[in-house]
Amino acid sequence: MRRRVAVIFGGRSAEHEVSVVSARSVIDALDPERYEVVPIGIDRDGRWHLLEAPPEVESGSKALPAVASDAGVQVALSREPGDRALVSESGERAAFDVVFPVLHGPFGEDGTVQGLLELAGIPYVGAGVLASAVGMDKAVQKTLFRAAGLPVVPHLALTEKDWEDDPEQIEAGAEVLGFPVFVKPASLGSSVGISKVKQPDQLADAAAAAFAHGRKILVEKGMEGFREIECAVLGNEDPVASVPGEVIAAGEFYDYRAKYLDGNTVIDVPATLRPETVETVQRMAVAAFSAIDCEGMARVDFFVREPDDVYVNEINTIPGFTSVSMYPMMWRASGLAYPELVDRLVELALERHEREARRGKL
Repeated sequence: MRRRVAVIFGGRSAEHEVSVVSARSVIDALDPERYEVVPIGIDRDGRWHLLEAPPEVESGSKALPAVASDAGVQVALSREPGDRALVSESGERAAFDVVFPVLHGPFGEDGTVQGLLELAGIPYVGAGVLASAVGMDKAVQKTLFRAAGLPVVPHLALTEKDWEDDPEQIEAGAEVLGFPVFVKPASLGSSVGISKVKQPDQLADAAAAAFAHGRKILVEKGMEGFREIECAVLGNEDPVASVPGEVIAAGEFYDYRAKYLDGNTVIDVPATLRPETVETVQRMAVAAFSAIDCEGMARVDFFVREPDDVYVNEINTIPGFTSVSMYPMMWRASGLAYPELVDRLVELALERHEREARRGKL
């Protein structure tokens, strides 16, 4: 019997469109002989829709697709205990065995959807509530990385109130870090809201752009002369790391346009690194994964300057899954093809659910 996989995508975050594109790639990789896909799109207002498939890019358009507010049939999780199904107001049902959340950013990658699924006793792919929440907050994850003995990029974490109360102190802190600095939202991905600041008079505009996405931001030292290296991690209680990959941005930095629209960024997988550096990156990737109590999957990003300088930048618990995303590319280069990777993620979700059920937690 085929397993029914509910793939959830879209959502209320600024990474809505990227989620839609990632979901299409995941669905395409699920073997139709083994899986029956139940596509669930969440529109920008938070309504859940039962769809035939994720929306596609319109012909000739450079804009990424989004879930429309009138798409498909509106559904919600069944209120019946133990009933793994989505239901409409008219009583239409869509049963499933496991959920594959392909939701990037707040309201999906941050532990909110994971908590909903935990309450409903539903198995799901990826990190649990704690790791999802920590993985979404770049400031908190860096604190845990430091506690685990991992070197992190020099940075400041501040709230909007910090900025309003004493902007001069923040400017002084940026001077200590040394320009250029990067200003970014603390709880967002896909390079949304990030600015490269080369001089002090640009700091206020960059902070405003980042605060538009949340109450907390980071000011990070620009790691000039360092390479951007990424490494994928897969597993539950015994995680393993892929070969690393390198991002060579065509512009000032690897921003949203470079990631998803322009197509000019060079991706080198596997990265050309000394064997000793590869071993260090892989070891630190697994250590970062464990530091936030992660399970399932994550992509860990680094700044590297050989021979000896390796810094953990951040961890992403639901990394991009588009055809040009690093996470599946690094596993493919490690010998695990995209369909096998998706299979393994589903199996890890069910394994964890069964483990917790034996403990009486579900």
